[in-house]
Amino acid sequence: MRKIKIAILLSGLMMTAACEEKEYKEDEVNSVDKKSSIETELSVQHIDTADVLVTKHKIWKDNKLFKEIIKRDTIPALGDSLQMVEDANGNEHNTKVKKDYEFYITVQ
Repeated sequence: MRKIKIAILLSGLMMTAACEEKEYKEDEVNSVDKKSSIETELSVQHIDTADVLVTKHKIWKDNKLFKEIIKRDTIPALGDSLQMVEDANGNEHNTKVKKDYEFYITVQ
C-alpha cells in the first residue's frame, strides 16, 4: 500500500513539473552560430497598390559580420480583408486590413 502511495505522489509531482515546463519548439532559434552561418530574414512591406518583399541575408564568419545583403522586390498586393477590431474604448467595428503572404522556405 505504501509503494502505491509513493508511486501516485511521484507521478503527481512529475505531471506538475511537466505542466510548468516551457514547451520546447524544435524549429525555434534563440541565437545564431556566428562562427559560420547565414542568417536570413524575410518580410513584406505594404504600400498603396503593391507590396515589397524584403530579403535580408547576414553572412557570419569567425564571429564577425562578413557581409549583409538586402534585396527589395515589388510584388502584387493581395488586396484587403475585413477584420473585426476593438478600439481603445472597447467598441468593435469592421476595418480593412491588408492580406499577408504566407512564407514557405526550402533549404538545401
